[in-house]
Amino acid sequence: MIIQELLDIYRACTLCPRACRVDRTRGELGYCRLPADIVLDCALPHAGEEPPLSGKNGAGTIFLSSCNLGCIYCQNYQISHSADGRRLTVIELARVMLDLQKKGCSNVEPVTPTPQTPLVMEALCLARMQGLTVPFVYNCSGYENPDVVRMLDAMVDIYLPDFKYGLEEDALAFSNAPQYPQTALGAIREMVRQVGDDLEMKDGIAARGIIVRHLILPGRLNNSKEALRLLRREISTTLPISLMSQYTPIAALRSHPLLGRRITVAEYDEMVDFALSLGFENLFVQEVDDRALTPDFDRENPFDASG
Repeated sequence: MIIQELLDIYRACTLCPRACRVDRTRGELGYCRLPADIVLDCALPHAGEEPPLSGKNGAGTIFLSSCNLGCIYCQNYQISHSADGRRLTVIELARVMLDLQKKGCSNVEPVTPTPQTPLVMEALCLARMQGLTVPFVYNCSGYENPDVVRMLDAMVDIYLPDFKYGLEEDALAFSNAPQYPQTALGAIREMVRQVGDDLEMKDGIAARGIIVRHLILPGRLNNSKEALRLLRREISTTLPISLMSQYTPIAALRSHPLLGRRITVAEYDEMVDFALSLGFENLFVQEVDDRALTPDFDRENPFDASG
């Protein structure tokens, strides 16, 4: 019943807050430029996630094409800024999930599933009927329609949303995402209602719960601090927070006045101290590489499954 309700949304798409209302079943394209199909870039065990997600054999990461947010600095822009990829049926995506489980992955984790949620969830239901038992991780940008998130109740085991912006001015400047802070908070609030505001562990691996990711941008600590203030005030200090240090300017932004450099060790340390001062009890932290960029620099990010 819920799957059919999700599929019906394709006819006047409101899967994300942009609410393009195009009929994707008739080939009309909205902001994400995706048809009413599954479009996959690749799927593989991924060891660079937070430790409770990666485990010993990696998270079962399913990189889906395109994104409903479109950040100008996206660390995975080759995938998220493109609607190209391999089109799969629901049966084929279910097989991808089962194959990742056979490889020993700790979970299956579609990345930016938002524009493809109806078919992804249909594939999940089919995979579970065929023996999928590992947790399902919903890895998203945070720019979610809370009504759609509500429809996922009892299907998602672990939510992995970003909370990118505490300041709407930054959301508009870097992602053209109106009302991002309040929209993302509404979605995260619904996620917490479903799975709680902490992580449940089983044999050292996350089995249920939530981790909220925040990518620190250079020179924008005010945005990061406001994001943490909002999460404390509106959600909980028990909420696991992943403070991500890996921002690296993509080639198109090397000369950007704000985003043309990495963050510094001092900036990252200031944000960790600020999070602790707010009372957050469960932080995932990273090392910082603030060396000057070289023209051929290409970095493998430790948590590069986030946009």
